[in-house]
Amino acid sequence: MDIRIGIANSPREISFESSQTAAEVEQIVASALDKGASYFKLVDNKGLVYIVPVASFAYLEVGSESTRRVGFVA
Repeated sequence: MDIRIGIANSPREISFESSQTAAEVEQIVASALDKGASYFKLVDNKGLVYIVPVASFAYLEVGSESTRRVGFVA
């Protein structure tokens, strides 16, 4: 699934693909915001860990979980 994270006061965003479900990502972010944590961590398909500080967190966009098809459809 595609994930995009907006950072406050930054024109760029963090964008990556993750094997985590939308529910897992939502739970991680909501838990960090509710508990007053200083950061939350997400993992992409390649195993890279993204540590996002809650103070700089602006928004989260979670894309569809469908896989992309390659080739022609007859």
